[in-house]
Amino acid sequence: MGCSTIRVDFAKARAMIKVYFFGDSICTGQGLSLHRGWVTRISETLSDRALVANASANGRTTRQALEAMPYEVQSHEPDVLIVQFGLNDCNCWETDRGLPRVSWRAFEANLMEIVDRARAFGVKELILNTNHPTNKGLKYDCMNASYNHCIRTVARAKKTILNDMEKAFNESKYPITNLLLSDGIHLSDKGHELYFSRTYPIVEKAIEKAGRNNA
Repeated sequence: MGCSTIRVDFAKARAMIKVYFFGDSICTGQGLSLHRGWVTRISETLSDRALVANASANGRTTRQALEAMPYEVQSHEPDVLIVQFGLNDCNCWETDRGLPRVSWRAFEANLMEIVDRARAFGVKELILNTNHPTNKGLKYDCMNASYNHCIRTVARAKKTILNDMEKAFNESKYPITNLLLSDGIHLSDKGHELYFSRTYPIVEKAIEKAGRNNA
């Protein structure tokens, strides 16, 4: 039996809008199979309209993101970039004597730099996600809420699109325990569904706008 020939339309591939996700384990879908994650579902839904890539890594902070950004984002020059960090930045480790992994001042500055670098490398539409509430205790959730405030501040200052997942979770008909896995932080199937239903329309509009800018 002869080998079949696969023909690739490189002109079409180059013309497709490039959509990149740049975040942490909430974007990778830690704790569930890959096909059940909200980012994968967005990629599948957009498969005929956009080239979608997930440049995210479990446990990543904004400090680590800036180190990884030259290759994982800048070299690919996406048209639309969805950024979600903070849950690792705000985490206070005993080995750091109770200090967060990244202070809120540094977190805000890092996000500003991520936005500036993205735009310098051709990103036309940039979406900043806030982080959902967790079930990790009052101290962690207070830290998370304060870092979400930083995200909103950066979104206003840099005139980016804000996708307020904290608000979406607070307004959900489901209790937080139904939206998260037993670890109290990563998303359950229902949590991924909420992320998808909230985020997909925003990404779709961003793609349409980026496409008009490319025309």
